[in-house]
Amino acid sequence: MIVNVDIQPALGQGAGVGRYVRDLARHLAPLRGGDDLRLFGFDFRRRNLHAGPEAPGASFRLIRWLPGRAAHTAWRALKAPPYDWLAGPADVYHFPNFLRPPLSRGRRSVVTIHDASFLRHPEAAEPKNLRNLTARIGETVVRADAILTLSRHAAGELEELLRLPPGKVVPIPLAVSPGLARPTPDAVAAARRRWSLERPYILMVSTIEPRKNMRFLAEAFERMTDFDGDLVVVGAAGWLCGPIFERWRQSPRADRIRHLADVDDVSLPALYAGAELFVFPSLYEGFGLPPLESMACGTPVLSSRGGSLPEILGDAAEYVEAFDAGAWAAAAGRLLRDGARRAELVRRGRERAASYSWEETARRTWEVYRRVGGCA
Repeated sequence: MIVNVDIQPALGQGAGVGRYVRDLARHLAPLRGGDDLRLFGFDFRRRNLHAGPEAPGASFRLIRWLPGRAAHTAWRALKAPPYDWLAGPADVYHFPNFLRPPLSRGRRSVVTIHDASFLRHPEAAEPKNLRNLTARIGETVVRADAILTLSRHAAGELEELLRLPPGKVVPIPLAVSPGLARPTPDAVAAARRRWSLERPYILMVSTIEPRKNMRFLAEAFERMTDFDGDLVVVGAAGWLCGPIFERWRQSPRADRIRHLADVDDVSLPALYAGAELFVFPSLYEGFGLPPLESMACGTPVLSSRGGSLPEILGDAAEYVEAFDAGAWAAAAGRLLRDGARRAELVRRGRERAASYSWEETARRTWEVYRRVGGCA
């Protein structure tokens, strides 16, 4: 069986879907057995000559004569050319970024739809992306032979909102990147010096966008009058982020709100580990990887119940039921003062993070490929 995985998201700068594709490809390759794993993307600007993800045993096909943007424009407007004309023949094609491009008749496909946030919270989506998803998601779910998503909650949402038959959506959870763990005290100290984090801090890691509820986070932080430290937000600027940055600038504690946009994956664990507390007031998540990464690094988590978060984090996090700034400030204050509760959350968090593995994610994904390809 030949499986072709679209690695285009891993060739760009995006963190979320790109990381999913890189980690998935890396762990699919050792499980392929007698199957053939092929990875395909566009490299018109020749910025990623090594094809992105490390996947020993997989073959790569990069097209440099056609810009990926031009291909996507043609797919949206003309429904042509077929993706397989560019990527080459395969028994199963996997598209890991919500939408299925056109394929020749009879080609089998799997699509990963990470969450239903664009359906549940369209007001928080980037307008151009929302229009594209709204216009094409119906055709995608009809033509795809299987839909992957990241949690049972997300699967139920997609079945309900897109009226999909039971069994077509397969929940396969993610995991933290292999080897992610609490770094040494020296590494934590070096990270604090690098970013001049001289005071204690609470941390959030996310793209700066409305769905992550970061204007609310600033309000909750302002209520934490007993905490003589900083709020540190790590993440790239996303869509509709202008009002969020403006809210931070107008905050009476603006000098204590730190935005770090240039943190790489190697440095991130030290920032997790150096935090007093990780906070995650997201409105909606299909999985929720940053709080799980925080748990792996030994930092307690205070979270909302948005979307799949209770399913993924289980009893290893403290939850605030409503988006009430006073309640969030009070809950954070209690955790910062209660050493025994913090230690219990750290213990449970490490166990929870370790219960997910990329090997299991890749194994279950291969099972879907083989079923769709008629090899199960």
